[in-house]
Amino acid sequence: MQRRISSSTIAGTAVVAALAVGSLYYRHAQAAPETKAAPVATQAVPAAPSTAAALPDFSGIVQRNGPAVVNVSITGTMKTTSQGSPFGQLDPDDPLSQFFRHFQVPRQQGRVLRGLGSGFIVKPDGVILTNAHVVDGASEVKVKLTDKREFTAKVIGKDKATDVAVLKIDAKDLPTVTIGDPSSTRVGEWVLAIGQPFGLENTATAGIVSARSRSLPNEGYVPFIQTDVAVNPGNTGGPLFNARGEVIGINSQIYSQSGGYMGLSFAIPIDVAMKVEQQLVAHGKVVRGQLGVTIQDVNQSLAESFGLPKTEGALVSSVEKDGPAEHAGIQPGDVILKLDGREIPASSDLPPQVADLRPGTTAKVEVWRDHKRREIDVRVGEKKDTTVASRHEDGDHHDRLGLTVRPLTPDERQQAGVKGGMVVQDAQGPAAQAGIQPGDVLLAVNGTQITDAQQLRRLVASSGKHVALLVERGDARIFVPVDLS
Repeated sequence: MQRRISSSTIAGTAVVAALAVGSLYYRHAQAAPETKAAPVATQAVPAAPSTAAALPDFSGIVQRNGPAVVNVSITGTMKTTSQGSPFGQLDPDDPLSQFFRHFQVPRQQGRVLRGLGSGFIVKPDGVILTNAHVVDGASEVKVKLTDKREFTAKVIGKDKATDVAVLKIDAKDLPTVTIGDPSSTRVGEWVLAIGQPFGLENTATAGIVSARSRSLPNEGYVPFIQTDVAVNPGNTGGPLFNARGEVIGINSQIYSQSGGYMGLSFAIPIDVAMKVEQQLVAHGKVVRGQLGVTIQDVNQSLAESFGLPKTEGALVSSVEKDGPAEHAGIQPGDVILKLDGREIPASSDLPPQVADLRPGTTAKVEVWRDHKRREIDVRVGEKKDTTVASRHEDGDHHDRLGLTVRPLTPDERQQAGVKGGMVVQDAQGPAAQAGIQPGDVLLAVNGTQITDAQQLRRLVASSGKHVALLVERGDARIFVPVDLS
């Protein structure tokens, strides 16, 4: 499976320079006028320096690590839509038909969906890392090793914000990769990818690191490693190795106008992925810190306007009401220069650093305000978890409801006249088949009012094969039965 970046979101300029190097050879001999041969003085001419750097040999890395790279295949349902009511055909003259008209939704029909991706073993007891988008929507996940053994994998959890998923297979004493340190990676150094492009198992491709800490649209938590390693459909989810044979990233995305590799690929730094893996295995979700600010880049004009000596930092354009930043006194127009002593060269550097902070701790934020620096203590908040059932407690390889939700804001709760509730952001699986769609507000499960995602998870997990969801859409409220079997 392949994740692609649209050409409308990234532009690059490539400059190619060719240097012709010639070697100069000079020899001078002078014949003596006498007929007797005279000794000739000779001087050694130094050899011209070699311009061809030795190319790396990746064969050892492939031999050692190839068995730890796995093929990931998924089976799911590709949904087609047709308009209909989840409550069956109603008589137009029925007084309830106008009420149920609000719930005329795309009825989910489908055909079998199959996909391929890559992954790699990080623990000998069968813990595997891959991309979240590789297993997204999968009802069954199969993992195939290089020794031809195949396993049905359990999705321990997935984090869409970083595009990392953790799988588990029932096996022991498996070969594993060595985890490296991406912070020591240098632009220009050689790197190697192993995966299954177009289904071609255990294929190795090589290139160099093109850039570090690359920020991509809508990917605020990941400082991507940019490479020119060939990554094609089926490669994503596989490991990116440095020349020492250490994994420094997970191949995740490409920039392409054709759907295939065009010279730009992006990998999730392995330290980011391992932090996600630890939280998913331990808690089934990822907890992130939050300041509650909206930020933007500082360009030359803005730097001059605020009296900044250079273009750096993250400009605060708005502050969330009643959020951590507002309580601490951060204001729109502040430029965040440091977080806990770490410099913020650009606005894209702030989100991943904030996400790493533990909620409830105090962070020291250095801001630029009124032409001078000042330090502000901020009690870090928690980024709300919007994913329901990312950990499959019932052993299934898909979410029981198939919903992505978020809590209502205080204004939304006041407008709706409710104390809790969750807004549906995405609907798949059983919930979508029952007629739930994005924008719906879930108010109760089996008659119990819900206030957060964890409560919703618990109520659904404790239900049997059916669950009744109280849904508000527009001005209408109705219980929607969902078949979880």
